[in-house]
Amino acid sequence: MFITYQRPPHSVWLTSNSLLPFFLSLLHLHSPAFKMASILQKLITPLFSGPPEPPRNKVTVVGVGQVGMACAVSILLRELADELALVDVMEDKLKGEMMDLQHGSLFLKTPKIVADKDYSVTANSRIVVVTAGVRQQEGESRLNLVQRNVNIFKHIVPQIVKYSPDCIIIVVSNPVDVLTYVTWKLSSFPKHRVIGSGTNLDSARFRFLMADKLGIHPSSFNGWILGEHGDTSVPVWSGTNVAGVNLQTLNPEIGTDADDENWKETHKMVVDSAYEVIKLKGFTNWAIGLSVADLTESLIRNMNKVHPVSTMVKGMYGISDDVYLSLPCVLNSGGVASVINMTLTDDEVAQLQASANTLWDIQRELQDV
Repeated sequence: MFITYQRPPHSVWLTSNSLLPFFLSLLHLHSPAFKMASILQKLITPLFSGPPEPPRNKVTVVGVGQVGMACAVSILLRELADELALVDVMEDKLKGEMMDLQHGSLFLKTPKIVADKDYSVTANSRIVVVTAGVRQQEGESRLNLVQRNVNIFKHIVPQIVKYSPDCIIIVVSNPVDVLTYVTWKLSSFPKHRVIGSGTNLDSARFRFLMADKLGIHPSSFNGWILGEHGDTSVPVWSGTNVAGVNLQTLNPEIGTDADDENWKETHKMVVDSAYEVIKLKGFTNWAIGLSVADLTESLIRNMNKVHPVSTMVKGMYGISDDVYLSLPCVLNSGGVASVINMTLTDDEVAQLQASANTLWDIQRELQDV
């Protein structure tokens, strides 16, 4: 048996209500939006429709100046973050830096790079690196510089806390020890989650300069700079060694004015090195960027590695004030897990106390902290 079908008249075909949606769908198929969605739908079959998982190792850098971007690039190249957020008040530069990094995504292992002047972009950060701040003007007192930066931090820190209440903050802005103390006060975080980059870089400079004079690699020379990141930093000559050979046993006068070899000059070079680099190129950025990435790695990867970083030292080495300065700290995923009790000479302890007094003299004059 054959069943015949008679096509309705042309006018009926066009005006049939049952076929109108068909023609509308044809028009939709040819729209640009549908074509884009169609490619995505044909390419990918979603297996999970819930909200995306928050990042587990998100790092935020506040401030996209020379130092901030050196920190960001160093962190990216060490493959430490699954998301990088940048924040600054200079919107054009911020967007430009973000785009420049995004365009290099093919060569990186960080799948998401974002930026905004709104701190909501920093939400769920595990580590927040603060590099923002103002530079010292000619003839400006150090206290005045600190107070100006305090006023900036009063805006930055509450925003960090609001969007990432469980993060660890690494303060890089100078003067780093005082501003780390300020950050601790403004954040109300426990002291182990507020860290200053401190003398991690000073110690790196010391190890490079000493190793260079000895003709070995910096990693093969062991030496520490403690105290303030600045003029009152303390070189621990009693602990300098190569392969366990203590240099002070070879030269009891090392680091003193009585030393004929004048090793003390190496510490002076450490203190002056930043000024020298600034004089030559206008700023320092690469070494501090690498230093901060080194700290970030120890925190992200729970390494329990020892770094000379700025931490709260009240009650240690006879220091009775709320001062942040650098001591050898064990860093892991919780922040500063512990402090190594170094065996310092009486002179080194006195220098450390003097460094703490210098910082406290500035801190106690600060307003609105």
